[in-house]
Amino acid sequence: MEHRLSKRTDGKLGVLVCKRGMPVATGQIRDASKRGLFIATDYTDVQLNQTLELEFRFPDKQEKQFRRLTGHVVRKSENGVGVDFDGVENDTFTIFSLIDWLEKHHRSTSHFRVRQQA
Repeated sequence: MEHRLSKRTDGKLGVLVCKRGMPVATGQIRDASKRGLFIATDYTDVQLNQTLELEFRFPDKQEKQFRRLTGHVVRKSENGVGVDFDGVENDTFTIFSLIDWLEKHHRSTSHFRVRQQA
């Protein structure tokens, strides 16, 4: 049984994964909470506790600017990576905007192509 400190919100939103400011992969945010999120991706060159930057934008809004969050990898699986926001500076408004958007949009959207696993 899992014990979480905050409620997860399921959804789908395309995301660009960056290391040290450089894009390294694409993926799809599958769930998020105020403490972290899970990214479905086939990108495997990542280590536990590694810092990743995540860029995304909400496709149904008029804004052209990307939002950015930073987190540490806390879980790796063949389906993707779990990222925790604890211990890094993030804009709380961006986190809550992401959760709110995911709650309202339970359909698949992606600004970045996500490769399908065979």
